[in-house]
Amino acid sequence: MQLKRLWLTINPTAKQQWQALLTQAGLMADGQVDYTVGLYEHEQLIGTGSLYQNIIKCVAIDETVTHQNLLAPLIKALLDRLAETPYDNAFVYTKPCTAPYFEALGFKAVVATKQIVLLERGYPDLNAYQLLLDQHKVTSTNAGAIVMNANPFTNGHLHLIKTALKTCDVVYVFVVSEDRSQFDTQARLTMVQQAVAAEPRVIVLPTNHYLVANATFPAYFLKDHADLAVAKQQAQLDATLFLRKISPILDIHHRFVGEEPLSPVTQVYNEQLAKVLTGQVALTVVPRLQYHGQPVSATAVRAAIAANEWSTVDQLVPPTTRQFLKGS
Repeated sequence: MQLKRLWLTINPTAKQQWQALLTQAGLMADGQVDYTVGLYEHEQLIGTGSLYQNIIKCVAIDETVTHQNLLAPLIKALLDRLAETPYDNAFVYTKPCTAPYFEALGFKAVVATKQIVLLERGYPDLNAYQLLLDQHKVTSTNAGAIVMNANPFTNGHLHLIKTALKTCDVVYVFVVSEDRSQFDTQARLTMVQQAVAAEPRVIVLPTNHYLVANATFPAYFLKDHADLAVAKQQAQLDATLFLRKISPILDIHHRFVGEEPLSPVTQVYNEQLAKVLTGQVALTVVPRLQYHGQPVSATAVRAAIAANEWSTVDQLVPPTTRQFLKGS
C-alpha cells in the first residue's frame, strides 16, 4: 500500500476516484478541503481523508477491502499535517459508525445527527465555550437568540433584534466568529455592540467554533458556490448543536431568523432550523426590512461602500455603523 497526497484541483483522475470512494461510503464529496491524502493498493484508491484548516473530513475506506485498521495511516498523516500548523485544537466530521475510532484517538463527540458526528480534541473546547455562555447568562423567562454575521451591521439586523425584543425579555445575539468576511470578527462584534449599547436586554456573544462556523457549517461561507446537498447536512448539524448544547445553557426558548429571499444557502439553514427545533425551541422567520422595494442586506451595503455611494450606506445602516465605517 502507498500513502500519498491527492492534488484534487490539478489531477482530474484522482478527483474522480476520490469522489467515487466517498459516494460508495455514503458521504458527500465536499470540495471545501485544502489538503487530501489517499491510500492506494496498486492503482486503486482504497482510503482517503482531508483537512480544511483544523477540520478532518471526507474520511472513507473502500468497503470491499478486507485489510484491518486502514484508518490509522490516514489519520496519522492528517494529524501530522495538523501538527505543522498553529492550531491547538482539531475537529473531525465522520459517520456515526466510525466515531468510536476517533474517540480512541482522544477525540470527544460534540454533536451527532443520523448522518454525521462532529468530534473535537484539544483546547479550547465545547466545555470552555459553554462556561463562557454561562458566565453571560441573564435571568429570564423567555430568552431569545439570533445568529448573525453582520458584515457589516445593517438596519436589517437592527430590525431583527427589535422584533425579537417585542417577544423576549432577553435576546442573545451571536456574532459569527470566523474571519472569512470583508470585516473581521472583532470589527463585526464591535459594530453589533455599539448598535445595541443602550439596550441592556441584548447580550452580544461570539459563536467561536460552534455556530455557523468552519467546523459546523462551512458551506455558509461559500454562498452561491456551495453544494446545497452538503449545506443541508451541515445546517442540520449546526441546528442540532444549537438545540442540544447551547440553548439549554442560556435557557433559550425562541430563535429568530431573517426571511431569506437572496441566499439559497441561508434559506437551507432556515429550513433545517425549522425541522430540528420543532416542538422544542420556537422559530420565528422575520420578514426582511425593505428599502426602495429591496431587502436591506449587508451585500448591498458592501456594494455601496465599494461604489463610494455613502448616501446609500446612510439609508441602510444605523448611525453607529456609519460612524464605525468612517473611522475604520
